[in-house]
Amino acid sequence: MDDTRKLNVSIAHVELPDGVQFEQWVLRMPKAVMTLVLDDARENVLMIYRHRWIMDRWTWELPGGYLDPDEDPAACAEREAIEETGWKPRSVRLLTKFQPLTGTADFENLIYVAEGAEDTGQQADINEAERVAWIPLSSIKDMIANGEIIGAAAQVGLLHVLAFG
Repeated sequence: MDDTRKLNVSIAHVELPDGVQFEQWVLRMPKAVMTLVLDDARENVLMIYRHRWIMDRWTWELPGGYLDPDEDPAACAEREAIEETGWKPRSVRLLTKFQPLTGTADFENLIYVAEGAEDTGQQADINEAERVAWIPLSSIKDMIANGEIIGAAAQVGLLHVLAFG
């Protein structure tokens, strides 16, 4: 149906074990990588505030973006954090992976965690972040409940850190 670098839309012909047949729209997108950067004390998380025009909503998010072809995911996590926040994360490691739309899409999301970061002095990309801030982890549950953090990746990563440390 459509095939670009960021989206492939197709129709799959499916037959279930009981013989029921149907057509299913399938979306395939490149992997996305987000970076959950904690301060040295593990009390605050580095987030960006941005407008998502598709939903016409302002939201707090983790820095992140699409994984370039042949790019190392950990390198992508570091690159995106620097581009979108001006902070260079330390000790980047994989936190978790998830698929946000398992019934319709293949869009693997990888969330990396970094403990500590160095200010590069570089300005955040104005097209990516209206504001960059260290947000107290103690306020995350309320921010999610109040609709200030709406993205699945941010919620998955933040709740993972809050639940498992």
